[in-house]
Amino acid sequence: MSEVRTAHTADLDAATLRAARALLDAVFEGEFSDHDWEHVLGGVHAPAWDGHRLVGHAAVVQRRLLHGGRALRAGYVEGVGVSPAMRRRGLGAGLMAAMERVIAGAYELGALAAAEPAANLYAGRGWRRWEGPTCALTPGGIVRTAEEDGTIHVLPAGVALDLSGSLTCDWRDGDVW
Repeated sequence: MSEVRTAHTADLDAATLRAARALLDAVFEGEFSDHDWEHVLGGVHAPAWDGHRLVGHAAVVQRRLLHGGRALRAGYVEGVGVSPAMRRRGLGAGLMAAMERVIAGAYELGALAAAEPAANLYAGRGWRRWEGPTCALTPGGIVRTAEEDGTIHVLPAGVALDLSGSLTCDWRDGDVW
């Protein structure tokens, strides 16, 4: 049985962080960049252990999303991955339950970018696909991120959202969403 607990980045030891990075590198088959790893850090992690082996990971970090004339405090989910040998056992749902608890207690909404194979997991948990245009607030101003349309999912946690409206994320290096 896998155990999922939450801890802030500052409370994780170096070995756990190395194991999380190695797991995410393996899960994303070499498509997990240094920027992706940087985006995972600084928030609350949910490492999942099977004995002494890390078999799953998710994190939620704070971001600002602009919507409806407001800057919303968002819990942005990053670095969700489950070891291939442990899939289809409810571990992904357990990781997300931990992240959703953090979001509900600390943020106005949850948000994440999902590849199509994972979209069903999030939809089944009440996450809603963003239907409107997506943008990023870059150093040069607001820039449309049309390539991200349809991949962003939100979980309202105390704020009304118009899913057909515009949603703008704050700037960061690497993938902005």
